[in-house]
Amino acid sequence: MAFLPSSSRRTLSGSTDRKCNWPWPGSFLASVQRSTSGEEIPVSAIRALSLAAILFAPGLALADDLEAGEKVFKKCMSCHSVAEGENKVGPSLFGVVGRPVASIEGFKYSDAMKAKGGTWTEAELDHYLLNPKAAVPGTHMSFMGLKKPEDRAAVIAFLASHHH
Repeated sequence: MAFLPSSSRRTLSGSTDRKCNWPWPGSFLASVQRSTSGEEIPVSAIRALSLAAILFAPGLALADDLEAGEKVFKKCMSCHSVAEGENKVGPSLFGVVGRPVASIEGFKYSDAMKAKGGTWTEAELDHYLLNPKAAVPGTHMSFMGLKKPEDRAAVIAFLASHHH
């Protein structure tokens, strides 16, 4: 790999360079030790790939959360939309994370929801989605709530992804 100085190029299998002393599982090392042409891959390249994997792993986890959140949100779709300006029985949840409570112009909120005030933070949504009627007595929302914390977290992540 010409772009790396020779002093930073170490191979996994050794030759005259030192062996990789990272505590990697042998199966991983065996799978990346040689390129498709049979050439040894420098340890520095493997470190770079590993760093890239570490940096992009949260994005993959987020994608999983969003997929799980979309699945959980199907329970909400009969009354809510995540499309901007598309109110149903319940208000549009587009941009709900960070939005003031009861703030959609023209939507008919319950007096209890209007009196609640505040902002829909992730923590507020988590509390509300656990048991809407207990969180805001007098709300029009008839949904019984999401009892599993992982379901609430996933749907909140999904909702947070729908904004400008």
